[in-house]
Amino acid sequence: MNKPSLTTRLTDPRTLPLLITLGLFLLMFGYGSVAYRGFFSAQVFCNLFIDNAFLLIVAIGMTFVVISGGIDLSVGGLVAVTTMISATLVQSHHWPIWVVTPLVLLLGALFGGFQGVLIQYFRLQPFIVTLGGLFLTRGLCFLINIESITIADPAYTAVSEFRLHLPGADISANVLIAAAVFIGAVWLAQYSEFGRVVYAIGGSERSAVLMGLPVARTKVMVYMLSGFCAALGGVTFTFYMLSGYGLHAQGMELDAIAATVIGGTLLTGGVGYVTGTLFGVLILGVIQTLITFDGTLSSWWTRIVIGALLCVFCVLQRLLDSHASKRRTSRAAVGKTVAPAVAAGDATPAEMVAQQH
Repeated sequence: MNKPSLTTRLTDPRTLPLLITLGLFLLMFGYGSVAYRGFFSAQVFCNLFIDNAFLLIVAIGMTFVVISGGIDLSVGGLVAVTTMISATLVQSHHWPIWVVTPLVLLLGALFGGFQGVLIQYFRLQPFIVTLGGLFLTRGLCFLINIESITIADPAYTAVSEFRLHLPGADISANVLIAAAVFIGAVWLAQYSEFGRVVYAIGGSERSAVLMGLPVARTKVMVYMLSGFCAALGGVTFTFYMLSGYGLHAQGMELDAIAATVIGGTLLTGGVGYVTGTLFGVLILGVIQTLITFDGTLSSWWTRIVIGALLCVFCVLQRLLDSHASKRRTSRAAVGKTVAPAVAAGDATPAEMVAQQH
């Protein structure tokens, strides 16, 4: 079988959305560099990561959920309750950071796993289960405290103020944490058995079951991973804000879904890349930065542009999915037509190549 050409690979419905996302990011960043003085600088670029490191971590967890064919609306509430628990234990009870952080990460993973059990073994819809999780976590925040809790712990302050000096720019500890999560997620998605099973479940859960794959265990683990990433996003958000508050991360679950979809992950599951989610988050950051540099636009334009982009990418996904379905149907029809001729030895070389493909 001949290897597919570069054009064929670039126009593949699985990779084309990622390329479009990358092109859109370069176009938007290039526009800002031309339109605004000081936009094209290493520090502005690094600020995209500094200001959105927590969102990237949460969106990475969301990517695995969406690839598996599910959805997780509880992540914003889980981020908020993580900040509240961390701030309360550190500020009011004087717990050390190396005890609080593993504790909240464990709680986040257990909460996500609990939602996964409800979804998998009780056959409940992910939308309903995770929406209930969102309400539950937001309510727990205000049971802990209705006020914002400021963190003055020296260890938290030191992590928050840490800067790694690079040529022409500085990055925070949150960026390093997000980079480690990103690298681990790429390996998990592309090179591990867990990642392959997640893609198989998203492509066709029924087929994955018939192939003997550990579908039930993997689906629960996917939601555990999402809960862990949301809790870690809450930890980094605490470093970013140095406070815990029940209204933190309002709408972050929608931002995470938007970044995932804009990054090329299909909402129907089975297709998506963690790298695409990275550029989806960066696009959201560029939109916010452009509005800040302009200085005359309301911050609500961020939501308007994100909403428009989300609609465009959803339509694009539908068109690409329809195109891919037609290609599969066409290939199946060619195969049925050519197979008898091949069997009889009457096929032309072109028909034999078509049969091989």
